[in-house]
Amino acid sequence: MAWGAAAVGLGGWLEQRLLAERGRLALWLPVALGCGVLLYFALPWEPPAAWGWAALPGPVLAWWAGRRHPHLGWAAGLLAAVALGLALACAQAARQPPALEPPRTATLLHGRVAQVEALPEGLRLTLEAARFGEGAAQSRRVRVRLKPEDPARPQVGDAVVVRALVRPPAPPAYPGAWDFQRAAWFSGLGGSGFALGPAQVEVAPAGPPLLAGLRAGIEARVAVTMPPGAGAVAVALLTGGQSAIPAADLAAMRDSGLAHLLSVSGLHIAIVMGLAFAVARLGFALLPWVALRLPGKLLAGVVALAVGCFYMLLTGAPVPMQRSFGMAALTTLALLTGRRAITLRGWALAAAVVMLIQPEAIIGPSFQMSFAAVLALISGWEWLRPRLNAMAPEHGWRRRLALAVFGLLATSLLAGAATTPFGLYHFGRLQLYGVAANAVAVPLTSALVMPAGMAAVALMPFGLEALALAPMQWGVEATLWVARFVAAWPGAAVVARPLPGWGLGLVSFGMLWLCLWQGPWRRWGLPLLAVGLLSGPLARPPDLLISGDARLIALHTNEGVVWQRLAGANGLTREMWLRLWAAGQGQALPREGALAGTTCLPGHCVLRAVPEVVLLRGDAPGAACGRAALVISAEPVRGRCRARVVDRFSVWRDGAHAVWLHPAGVEVVSDRAFRGARPWVPPPPRPRGATEPLAPVE
Repeated sequence: MAWGAAAVGLGGWLEQRLLAERGRLALWLPVALGCGVLLYFALPWEPPAAWGWAALPGPVLAWWAGRRHPHLGWAAGLLAAVALGLALACAQAARQPPALEPPRTATLLHGRVAQVEALPEGLRLTLEAARFGEGAAQSRRVRVRLKPEDPARPQVGDAVVVRALVRPPAPPAYPGAWDFQRAAWFSGLGGSGFALGPAQVEVAPAGPPLLAGLRAGIEARVAVTMPPGAGAVAVALLTGGQSAIPAADLAAMRDSGLAHLLSVSGLHIAIVMGLAFAVARLGFALLPWVALRLPGKLLAGVVALAVGCFYMLLTGAPVPMQRSFGMAALTTLALLTGRRAITLRGWALAAAVVMLIQPEAIIGPSFQMSFAAVLALISGWEWLRPRLNAMAPEHGWRRRLALAVFGLLATSLLAGAATTPFGLYHFGRLQLYGVAANAVAVPLTSALVMPAGMAAVALMPFGLEALALAPMQWGVEATLWVARFVAAWPGAAVVARPLPGWGLGLVSFGMLWLCLWQGPWRRWGLPLLAVGLLSGPLARPPDLLISGDARLIALHTNEGVVWQRLAGANGLTREMWLRLWAAGQGQALPREGALAGTTCLPGHCVLRAVPEVVLLRGDAPGAACGRAALVISAEPVRGRCRARVVDRFSVWRDGAHAVWLHPAGVEVVSDRAFRGARPWVPPPPRPRGATEPLAPVE
């Protein structure tokens, strides 16, 4: 009876809370949709296609349950949204073309140029309908980097023939790392490589497509007028291409917390559409016939929407721009109809639209950081607005100036705090002085750089773009100076241990709970946020990592990282391992002697005494097989050892390996075991000359 009474009381309390939050219940439907998409990517196997049909009865079930009780219908709607998200992700994965198997040796690569990117060391082409030698056209795109001295300057639509070495997308650097193969599977990329000779170009008779030609023309005009560093940043702001920005400038922008300025998104489209709206409304007001007969505000809103849509298409419509344009369009329509412009419903609708069109975007840092920042800004403004109005009712210039300064600082703090957990998870870095850098760089970008850039694009048909590109260059160079100055401060970019997946999940749910509800129970999200943020030190990273080609083997100890690095080892893999461990560069294992708890002899190293882990470096495996808990070798050991072995054959079959060393033994996880059997995971390789296919992996 007591349990029954408690359950009834809890149900009544929950009913009252939901009644008080009835205007916020719909905001959780996109959250449930995203949970369904994440469920698909978390599965260790590919769900059957029939699972997609499970989403069909969801709306009917929600409607039927809603007739019995509104909150029961809401709960059923959440379940239906989860099923829909899972079905969308399944369908998106199933419609992708099969993986590409490029030749193992260099070959003649034929293709039509779909994208041209200017890198600091040359051009990079993305080819569609690619053919290797005399083979058939491939359904996936191929990316190839031309030689730096190649004089060819192909445009979008041109046919290109080049001798190149192409490789499929790389597997994760370690089990649980960012999955390049998964990203390539959904983006349509089949492989990438580099040219071994000059490219032969056949110019398309019709010329490049309109937007591609316009983008190339803008980049060429900017390159002629501005120096390389400032010009590359200006191109990133105008067309979205960041590939030509020098590495030093990219590092300075990243370490100072200004990297978001290079990724065209909400700030940029707000400036573009706001300026277009202001100029259009002023222009209509200056025309008496239009001002007296037509609604100037409505016409200016239409012009702003058209300019914003054009800017989104010009920059390639990345996920942040899709979200930003969707919310900007809703904001413009709200202003024109007299409704509230900035609301969480607009945020939820934009998130739902992006996931419906591109469900795989939710696992990327762009989607996560973009929507987290906007969620924090809208919720923070909702909380602050009545308090600011109550603090100072007068409307003098001092209050307006104070509010402007406070708004700038609060915006930087809220957006920075909201995106920090996601930056930790994906990049393992903290920018401590981002507020100071943004306080100078954001107004500079808003007031000078972007308006001058828009004016330059408008003047390009008349050949007068230099008049506007000059002040834009001043603003860009000032922004880069701020980035370099702040990045040089002590501790500007702190390397921290990345958050584990479950920690990021707690942070995300805690943030949603805190921001989407209105009542006092929203504070329940704070403990979830705290636990999630502290999960980095709680999650134990691997003690030992072996790369997918066994050319890189590293042991993490209390004293640091020790390496065995063979010729040809991948530098990006090494960088990602150091980021995982939040460690310095480490030291190489000596040929003989002791280092960081390891003991090396000319033929092998004992990496750990209890349990004993032996790294073979020339010795026969027999000496270590009888006593070691784990034997590691960059060369094949085959069946000559009864101990547990991770050798060249192990990583060839199953990818990179991670090892946890416990007093009772070792735990070994391979990349194939971690990712499971998914469409983007290549099947187990077969030895050359094998006639029978390998048995499927369970």
